Amino acid sequence: MKHPLAQFTYCPECGSSHFEVHNEKSKRCADCGFVYYFNPSSATVALILNEQQQLLVCRRAKNPAKGTLDLPGGFIDMNETGEEGVSREVREETGMEVTEAKYLFSLPNIYIYSGFPVHTLDMFFRCTVKDCMHFNAMDDAADLFFLPIDQINPQDFGLSSVRKGLELFIRSLPHTIS
Repeated sequence: MKHPLAQFTYCPECGSSHFEVHNEKSKRCADCGFVYYFNPSSATVALILNEQQQLLVCRRAKNPAKGTLDLPGGFIDMNETGEEGVSREVREETGMEVTEAKYLFSLPNIYIYSGFPVHTLDMFFRCTVKDCMHFNAMDDAADLFFLPIDQINPQDFGLSSVRKGLELFIRSLPHTIS
């Protein structure tokens, strides 16, 4: 895969084609001096367990990885905290209301959107919802269902950060659950 900075040819400030690599994470315009730093986009992932200690999983309705398993989540909007973002994404994809979002860890990812590699920092939250019994697959989710922890195979999940995150999450659970 090409370095992400190779995707940007023109200076976003003045439009010059003299937009050159400055260092491993930035480009500088030789004409106006503007420096662009390529930083990851923020995204969230929700880990929701029901009373039977089953994890809510969804099937991706869209590319990338359409048809594979996933967890509710998505990009954080501007002026939104991670907790607000994960709550909104859960509501948009499941109809569930998050009552608590506890940050667990983060992992880097590359999310291909319309053929464009978007570097993300995926923040994983353990979420408690108001009602685990009532949910609907909406937005980016084609299907939703609870899966027993011992039946989860991270390799069935289409996004690499979600696979790694599931492995970390499952290892962190008490042995009576996994």
